[in-house]
Amino acid sequence: QLQNKILILTICAAGIGGTFQYGYNISIINAPASYIQVFMNMTWLERAGVPLQSNVILLLWSFTVSAYPLGGLTGAVVAGPMAIMLGRKMSLLLNNVFVIIAATLSGFSRMAKSFEMIMLSRFFTGVNAGVSMNIQPMYLAESAPKKLRGAVALTSASFTALGLVLGQVVGLRELLGGEESWPFLLASNVVPALIQLTALPWFPESPRYLLIDRGDKESCISALQKLRGTSDLSAELEEMLAEQAAVKGQRAKNPWELFQNAALRWQLVSIVVLSSAMQLCGNDSMYFYAAYVFQKAGIPQDKIPYVVIGTGSCELITSVTCNMIIDYAGRRPLLLGGYIFMAGWAIVFMVALSQQTQISWMPYLSMACIFAYILSFGIGPAGVTGVLPTEVFDQMSRPAAYMICGSLLWFNLFLVGTAFPFIVKSLGHFCYIPFLVVCVCTALYVWFFLPETKGKSFLEISEEFRKRNFKTKTRAGFYKGPEEIKTTTF
Repeated sequence: QLQNKILILTICAAGIGGTFQYGYNISIINAPASYIQVFMNMTWLERAGVPLQSNVILLLWSFTVSAYPLGGLTGAVVAGPMAIMLGRKMSLLLNNVFVIIAATLSGFSRMAKSFEMIMLSRFFTGVNAGVSMNIQPMYLAESAPKKLRGAVALTSASFTALGLVLGQVVGLRELLGGEESWPFLLASNVVPALIQLTALPWFPESPRYLLIDRGDKESCISALQKLRGTSDLSAELEEMLAEQAAVKGQRAKNPWELFQNAALRWQLVSIVVLSSAMQLCGNDSMYFYAAYVFQKAGIPQDKIPYVVIGTGSCELITSVTCNMIIDYAGRRPLLLGGYIFMAGWAIVFMVALSQQTQISWMPYLSMACIFAYILSFGIGPAGVTGVLPTEVFDQMSRPAAYMICGSLLWFNLFLVGTAFPFIVKSLGHFCYIPFLVVCVCTALYVWFFLPETKGKSFLEISEEFRKRNFKTKTRAGFYKGPEEIKTTTF
């Protein structure tokens, strides 16, 4: 049982300074939005003697908000080289430097009378989230035993959801969301960083990284013993050695090399489709709509922040549920179910929005749709998408695959954030049509093209994709890397 504890503590130490920060930093910026805009105006008035026009304040605010995904994109790009050169664990530890810089900038911004410091701070916070969103699932999936790989890698999504909820709670007026305390709210992200810096050094590096990237068999066995205890390691070690033999003589690939490699065609298409769909499915836009819909449902204005916490809690509950069932249900059913349900709820939501003023109980149906949509997203797409790049790529392609995934994720977050207000303006109540199309197309892709990866070794998954990429049955035995098959025996 001690070893299970060590694995659980490793997950917590990686998660608290990892994807937790992504969720936390997305939600803490919402509460002080109006105070920061007032601060921008007052600062400018002091500097230039004239107040800012309202459209300029809005523009400055949108720069502040979009600095986060821009930082995320930067983080996603540097995450690959970091994971290869420094290792998974060291990269996560070093990543906290960005948060400490960000917290210092935002914490002292009011004292220094500089709103530019807030923008810069959001950029560094984004860099931190971009790195952790890529490296944490990789580190955990490589450290987990095969039968628990899905559940362990999926904890990344649970920590994101936990960060979202805690960010909403800490952002309440009674805590740090008041007019006086917003610099402390923005700087509070330093606490998880310090916890990780204290805890993570005590836990082992990814055994796969130690053996396959570093060629350090002793350290790999020592890391495995810490994580698995006295249980027989020979089968797992044999599987890792087989994967090491499969990639022997290769170096870590660059993202553009994945696009040129015919042996990785379907793997690449799958992660491009699923990573894009994760942001383009409209889940984050539901949060945008939440306050408006709750207001229409007759919830008093001052109570709305508490109900919004309910939406975040929905995502947390489902991602924890998904954790428990992913290694029983499999990846495909969860993705399929998630996107099909989201498509259904999108239709109901648009109908409910269009009838909002005509029928008295429609606002309550809209409210139910918001919760149901977020629940459907949490049960499949939210978590499974982050697990797949680890499973469908070999050790040499994995960091590059996560760079592609992460870049798409952040670019699409930026795209949806920028475009959604215009979509609402032009399509009105039917603003969810683009998201509906994305959900239906993704569900069709999963149904026709994505193989199940549950309970399979990395080599078995590679073999299955090889058959798809080359449409020919290979001889018995395992796929030994994309270059050539040297032997079919272990």
